[in-house]
Amino acid sequence: MVLALPDDAFLPFGPDGLSSGDTAWVLTSAALVLFMTPGLAFFYGGLSRQKSVLNMMMMSFGSLGLVSVIYVLWGYSMSFSNGHTGANDIGGIIADPFALFGLSQLLETKELADGATGFVLGGFGTVPAIVWAAFQLTFAVITVALISGAVAERMKFGTWMLFGGIWVTLVYFPLSHMVWGGGLLSASEGGIAAKLFGVDEEGAANVAPIDFAGGTVVHINAGMAALVLAVLLGKRAGFGKTAFRPHNIPFVMLGAAILWFGWFGFNVGSEGAADMIAGQVWINTTAATAAAMLSWLVVERIRDGHATSVGAASGVVAGLVAITPACGALTPVGSLILGAVAGVLSALAIGLKYKFGYDDSLDVVGVHLVAGLWGTVGIGFLAYSTEEPAGLFYGGDYKQLVVQIVIALVAVIFTGIMTVIIAFIVKPLGWRVTREDEDTGIDETEHAETAYELA
Repeated sequence: MVLALPDDAFLPFGPDGLSSGDTAWVLTSAALVLFMTPGLAFFYGGLSRQKSVLNMMMMSFGSLGLVSVIYVLWGYSMSFSNGHTGANDIGGIIADPFALFGLSQLLETKELADGATGFVLGGFGTVPAIVWAAFQLTFAVITVALISGAVAERMKFGTWMLFGGIWVTLVYFPLSHMVWGGGLLSASEGGIAAKLFGVDEEGAANVAPIDFAGGTVVHINAGMAALVLAVLLGKRAGFGKTAFRPHNIPFVMLGAAILWFGWFGFNVGSEGAADMIAGQVWINTTAATAAAMLSWLVVERIRDGHATSVGAASGVVAGLVAITPACGALTPVGSLILGAVAGVLSALAIGLKYKFGYDDSLDVVGVHLVAGLWGTVGIGFLAYSTEEPAGLFYGGDYKQLVVQIVIALVAVIFTGIMTVIIAFIVKPLGWRVTREDEDTGIDETEHAETAYELA
């Protein structure tokens, strides 16, 4: 454990230092993102059947409790401690999990040469590190919660909690470090992008990977883990024969609305400042989300003859997922295109589970993995910049597209392999409830509760 941070880890509030305005915005954004996890609970709870709604919501709330504790203890340190201590990371994959264990070092202050009080600088550059840690904690929480939609109605709650704790430690924190902490998937000199296309005079990759708010870290990561668990856990009883209809569509719509609202903290907050780029990100997030919702409804109308409420809610989420990595790199028109394509791809992808026989209960794979992959790779086509490498559709060459494909593939492979390993680690506890318990309802058998007492 590091007992004292170096002098250059501290900055005062004021001009050319920490910003009260930016700090207030990031704290607000952290609260918005935290609110997304209860929103996800409503979204998933409404999509599930009546006899499993509480279990579905408990998986999100369980993640909120468990991951928050882990993040304070070693999660932040494992993701970002080298940026404070100046120490080397481990293979570009993780930072020292014990260097900032418990986060007390982020509360240090130091009297500077001019008499001002310095505070530990966070990753955004103008906010204290403890605020940056709060913001990052909320991303870890919802990433684990997202996975739960693939294992609805059949996974033991205790096994889910153990899996979540191990998975966030061995998969989420390393990938967070790789992308945002200066690791293999960042623009650092030791990263993959630098190996592909070289570095500039400051040692940064000539063609930097773009993941503004978590296309790889959150959505590809959660979506790939969901696919692995859905395959290993097996299908629900009656899958392919019984229609598993959402039991409460207003819950689904409410959850989607909360997610859209909270996502402004997710995306706009990732700018880390209240500035023009934050405004660009807000517009791009809205544009892509609206376009995805409409394109999903068009697919439903052509394919099924009806545009549904669940389709609208799912299209909203698909658009939000797709724009997450790209929201700071596109124009508003580019965001409309990205979102429209995401809505079509995800609306079609949710049917793949029937073709290939995996029970992705609430379509985590079809929405988060597919839209996350498209959003990450689509940057290579749609990125707009007059200074940095642009996408192919804006006169750029192939290099940004190659980098985006590579980081997406690395995330898929890393998460897939690690999730399989973790699944076998927790297998002795037993993955599934019994067939009898599944038929009775997982709410009653796992939690001794029912959502509705009907006379």
